Amino acid sequence: MDGVGESSESGNGVSSSQSKKNGSFGEDDSDRCPKQVSPVRGGGSRNTSPLGRVGSRNTSPSRQKVIKTKPRGLDEETAATFGKAVHPDVQMEDSIWAMLPEDLLNEILARVPPFMIFRLRSVCKRWNSILQDSSFLKFHSQVPSHGPCLLTFWRNSQTPQCSVFSLPLKTWYRIPFTFLPPWAFWLVGSSGGLVCFSGLDGLTFKTLVCNPLTQTWRTLPTMHYNQQRQLIMVVDRTDRSFKVIATSDIYGDKSLPTEVYDSKLNIWSLHQVMPAVNLCSSKMAYCDSKLYLETLSPLGLMMYRLDTGYWEHIPAKFPRSLLDGYLVAGTQKRLFLVGRIGLYSTLQSMRIWELDHVKIMWVEISRMPPKYFRALLRLSAERFECFGQDNLICFTSWNQGKGLLYDVDKKVWSWIAGCALQSYNSQVCFYEPRFDASIY
Repeated sequence: MDGVGESSESGNGVSSSQSKKNGSFGEDDSDRCPKQVSPVRGGGSRNTSPLGRVGSRNTSPSRQKVIKTKPRGLDEETAATFGKAVHPDVQMEDSIWAMLPEDLLNEILARVPPFMIFRLRSVCKRWNSILQDSSFLKFHSQVPSHGPCLLTFWRNSQTPQCSVFSLPLKTWYRIPFTFLPPWAFWLVGSSGGLVCFSGLDGLTFKTLVCNPLTQTWRTLPTMHYNQQRQLIMVVDRTDRSFKVIATSDIYGDKSLPTEVYDSKLNIWSLHQVMPAVNLCSSKMAYCDSKLYLETLSPLGLMMYRLDTGYWEHIPAKFPRSLLDGYLVAGTQKRLFLVGRIGLYSTLQSMRIWELDHVKIMWVEISRMPPKYFRALLRLSAERFECFGQDNLICFTSWNQGKGLLYDVDKKVWSWIAGCALQSYNSQVCFYEPRFDASIY
């Protein structure tokens, strides 16, 4: 499998790679991924420790050995052990675990990476019950987030498939999505640990939310207007609630009132009809309690205020020669525009702008290095997807089995490779794994 390389924004940084392996989470389907094969050591020598090789003179750090270890909690990790003896894991006796107070055990398990929790559930009945207990969920909600992940969803022979790439652990995990009904076809997005899907059940347009970690889901009530809509979901963790916003008709043929679903009330409420505009993209971005869409006529952005339920136009003109653009929400009030510039393939480049809310104009903040642009989009007319979260922007293209990640704060580009990105019909979004995310 391809490695994960990083580079500075200028493209001149030293690239590094880290090997990964497809980890299993629930049902494993590892035949999709090539397995890492360790090199064969010559001479039949089995003792590869620097301390165990008598007479070895070359102890230069440049000859540092990199070996494969399998610590608990990770499927595979590259560890450098130069100049140290490798000590075996200290095993704690079962009697000690049995005597741990309930609160202390909850606090320990709450700090375990979420994707390892299901493995721990099979340790004993006590642990299985604790992970479903409200006190454990309380501790879990207080610990820092695991970090951003990429969730990929696709259907293989009408069977829903899902894999998650953990950015902190640099590892793919398979999550069983067999609980999804057959009509759940489109991945709407993810927020606060919940994932939203939509689809047609016969002639009825339906929406559902689920928590992949707890394997719970429910179908939302039917909208007032039975029409395929552009949807976006937002979660309020402090209020322990979520909202789903349905804007215009997905085909742009009908003027429909904006509908908002509130999980606390369990109903859809009707709001203002979006003014007649010519949308240039179906992609939406939500930040600072506002929803943004790109428009060609009138030129600029349409903004929907969730607190008031009204639309307004922002006359932010797009950069010249912009071929295709995506709105990406950042942290707090930051709103980014990502797109290609240039009419000819040899002169094209990918750029990132940020909206200046005071001057109402787009300000360029970064450009994709040419080597990454050529590797991501081999053809000038090739289509790409772009989405973001927490000042991270991810690029994927249909003909590439990898994604490109850009950290706006660190100004670092890095490749993300894996089997889950190789499916031509895969849908990708950022995802934050949380056990305490409620579907109600």
